[in-house]
Amino acid sequence: MLKSLSISNYALIDQLHMQPSPGLSMITGETGAGKSIMLGAVGLLLGNRSDTKVLLHADKKCVIEGVFDVGSYGLKEFFDQAELDYESTCIIRREISPAGKSRSFVNDTPVLLDALKTLGSFLMDVHSQHDTLQLGEGSYQLKLIDAFAQTQEEIKQYKSDYRAFQKSLKEFNELSKKALELQKEADFNQFQLEELSVLGLKQNEQSDLESTQEILENAEEIKLKINEMLNLFQDEQFGISQAMSQIQHGMQSLERLAHVFSSLKERFHAVNIELKDIEETLGSEESKVEVDFERLDEIRERLSKIYQLQKKHGVDTIEELIELEKELADKVFQVQNLDENLNKAKLEVEENREKAYNSGKALSKKRQDSFASFQSSLESLLAGLGMENSRIVMEHKSIEPIANGMDEIDLLFSANKGSSPQPLKKVASGGEFSRLLFAIKYLMADKMAMPTLIFDEIDTGISGEVALKMVGMMQDISKKHQVICITHLPQVAGQGDLHYYVYKDNSSEKTVSKIKLLDQEDRVLELAKMISGASPSASAIESAKELLRR
Repeated sequence: MLKSLSISNYALIDQLHMQPSPGLSMITGETGAGKSIMLGAVGLLLGNRSDTKVLLHADKKCVIEGVFDVGSYGLKEFFDQAELDYESTCIIRREISPAGKSRSFVNDTPVLLDALKTLGSFLMDVHSQHDTLQLGEGSYQLKLIDAFAQTQEEIKQYKSDYRAFQKSLKEFNELSKKALELQKEADFNQFQLEELSVLGLKQNEQSDLESTQEILENAEEIKLKINEMLNLFQDEQFGISQAMSQIQHGMQSLERLAHVFSSLKERFHAVNIELKDIEETLGSEESKVEVDFERLDEIRERLSKIYQLQKKHGVDTIEELIELEKELADKVFQVQNLDENLNKAKLEVEENREKAYNSGKALSKKRQDSFASFQSSLESLLAGLGMENSRIVMEHKSIEPIANGMDEIDLLFSANKGSSPQPLKKVASGGEFSRLLFAIKYLMADKMAMPTLIFDEIDTGISGEVALKMVGMMQDISKKHQVICITHLPQVAGQGDLHYYVYKDNSSEKTVSKIKLLDQEDRVLELAKMISGASPSASAIESAKELLRR
């Protein structure tokens, strides 16, 4: 329920504030005073797009704020999913800067326009005389039938089955496309896999082979250099080992002569051990090195094959070749199991298709079962609104499954006796449309989530007793829902719990729209003016009082 609405710097509105009744509020005013401008501002609160043209003062921002009581609407789950703070009082604010930037807030938390639009759909249903085209659309009519027939569970089941069907169909199509590509590449992939597999590549093999190749290519020179160094170590007269042995004896003698040389002897001892280890290692390495031209040729040939494959596949390491081999093996395996996977995917599509058809047929049956009751209910309401000869026919066609079911419907309407029902856009006049739309809103008020309903001149083209009948129905709706009605009929305006008057104020440099809540005396005067003009007669004033006594 809308508790209050504040608008600043919007179109002709400088500052406006109103607190509508929880029941039925009426809004009247002269043509062009800004009644419908208010609806534009409300539309921004509900997520409609905006631009800087709406600014009254180009150098100031526009702010529109609505305070809603949402405690009984079961919206906590939506707030949780949208990561918004939930309170029973919800404040929605929309700001438009002079630069054209629009910002939206729910309980002071910034939100995207889509989230605001979703929230707005739970809070208000705004209908104007210009918003009639949607009634001629099959998708909107289907929503009406679903609400009337209470098909929520059937729709939930169908949508679940339909999503599963679409998902499996998409997966099958993707697999079929992939299969076609794999089949085209199958022979080439098999050839490349065999080319890699025959080598039996191993991790780190390339670096090991390159190291061994380096030694074999220089084996003779390596052995020569090692032997030269070993000779320097092992020469009986001038070898390093002999010299080191002599130095060791000298160190021992020095230590006996003075203990200060003990640390020096220990240092020499460590160096001597390291040199002996180097000598032994050189000897060991020399024994390992062999001049093996046959082995060298084998290594060169294997490395050549590895380098060729790396260049061919645009990689730099043997590890990348091994990974490529795995990928090719997977593709070859997929081709080998292609028929089995495709058959499995196709079977899943057929099973999900059957489930979607079955739940779609169940949904369609419940929809069609409600047609007669929907038609008769609407015809009865229209008769009460002065259209005794009106006829409603729901035309139905079964279609292949789509997102909202397997039904295509068209609401056919005839307002006159003897006329065949036709699609709405072909047969209904403005006044007839208004009454039809109102009858539908009345019929659906308790079946659809409509906490607050706003009617903008829904009474266009009607008068007299029909207008009284319509406002009586508004009063019925307002017992359970908040109703705000913009009207030009005194018979309608006189029956609201509250009456707001919108007018133009020309006292400053710019003309602005203002709104005021009328007290009983002002209300009588306004209704009298609506009856007979700017200077109401005594009889008009009495008629106005009579309207307020109804």
